[in-house]
Amino acid sequence: MKIGVQFYTLRNQCTTLEGLETSMKRVADMGYEHIQLSGVCAYEAEWMAEKLRETGLSCDITHYSYDKIVSETDATIAFHDTIGCKWIGIGSNPKGITPEGLAIMEREAHEAMKKISASGHKFMYHNHHMELARFDGRTFLDLLCDTFTPEECGVTLDTYWIQAGGGDPAWWLRRLKGRVDCIHFKDMVYSPADKGVRMAPIGKGNMNYDEILRACGDADVQYAFIEQDNCYEEDPFDCLKQSYDFFKSRGFF
Repeated sequence: MKIGVQFYTLRNQCTTLEGLETSMKRVADMGYEHIQLSGVCAYEAEWMAEKLRETGLSCDITHYSYDKIVSETDATIAFHDTIGCKWIGIGSNPKGITPEGLAIMEREAHEAMKKISASGHKFMYHNHHMELARFDGRTFLDLLCDTFTPEECGVTLDTYWIQAGGGDPAWWLRRLKGRVDCIHFKDMVYSPADKGVRMAPIGKGNMNYDEILRACGDADVQYAFIEQDNCYEEDPFDCLKQSYDFFKSRGFF
């Protein structure tokens, strides 16, 4: 399994092309080789392909526009071909985390998923805690997997949000084997200042990452991207370095 950076962590540093380029260089200098592009400024595919070559980084997955995936599927595939990116993701279902919203997604996006799969790419769905809401005893994540085959729709399982929704990340990783090519890592810690939970660099919180890593091996996870939606008063680059050091100590770099 390879460890990378979800650039949503650095979105406030990537509001311009200059900031995006600088952030890519800083991430590469830190020792990371893989990224997910999400939440950053607009960029041309050719420009990004050049910057990836210059930094030695590989973009392996995106969070892309649902509307473009549905209505401009061929262009979406071509865009990802240009930047050398296999997995094409969305951050949630914009039609709603309900059976009704899933039915709309199936009607609108199913053919695009099939075309993406036939092209050698794969559509990926990212969860939050809402996907563990239950409808007649079954979670939305269950219903999603009932609706689409593993070839049509993978799951970028976010281990933090699974735990936040009351689930066991390791259990879900093993259950979704065949769909979890790419996943998200972040840690969870109780904050006395917030009187509630906070996101934290990996190894600085209370999630059972020893078991999560074992489950990643069992589930054949290929890439795990570190994402910290909120770094609070800390520098996000410092947070990414702390997570890098955690994984380096365990032989991933």
